[in-house]
Amino acid sequence: MTLKERYEGILSWFAANVPVAETELRYENPWQLLVAVVLSAQCTDKRVNLTTPALLERFPTPAAMAQADADDIYPYIRSISYPNNKAKNLAALARKLTEEHNGIIPAERDELVKLPGVGRKTANVIGAVLFDKPVMAVDTHVFRVSRRTGLAPQDAKTPLAVELALTANIPPELVPKAHHWLILHGRYVCTARRPHCESCGIAPWCKKIITFAG
Repeated sequence: MTLKERYEGILSWFAANVPVAETELRYENPWQLLVAVVLSAQCTDKRVNLTTPALLERFPTPAAMAQADADDIYPYIRSISYPNNKAKNLAALARKLTEEHNGIIPAERDELVKLPGVGRKTANVIGAVLFDKPVMAVDTHVFRVSRRTGLAPQDAKTPLAVELALTANIPPELVPKAHHWLILHGRYVCTARRPHCESCGIAPWCKKIITFAG
């Protein structure tokens, strides 16, 4: 099977069987999504969704949070992983966003990554979800699924290497949705410890189906 055939098969299966694929983070506006994505680093979407309502009720805009410091934010996010660092980043992010962008979330990755707490992955999530840009955020699920199936080569050892492999082979108009396809597939089917290969729809195109014992 060629790499082109593998991509065509997997993308076609997702398009036919998962026509709707969206982030599981709950948000109502760009500011809420940015906060949620920053909080989601090394944390589950479920936990983030339990945390953001009270936080965003207290700080509904960048300007509101810009008036706070980390100690004000921490109590709202203490159940999140790395709450101290994230509280500091959110306070600094809100100030920078207010002072330099008039509270508007920038669309360009180069500007997004200048915000405290925003790395390339977070910037790509914002670009894909808010602005429908052909950028691929590679989290642990995307990384695992891409390398297991053969969408990314085994020598793609970093998230950036996997990102470049995926964006080189997925049609640009499909990249934002493919991001969600791969995340959801990794979260619910191609799981880390015991993947459900027997019920996996993309198994016919998978380069190496791993059998887990036990």
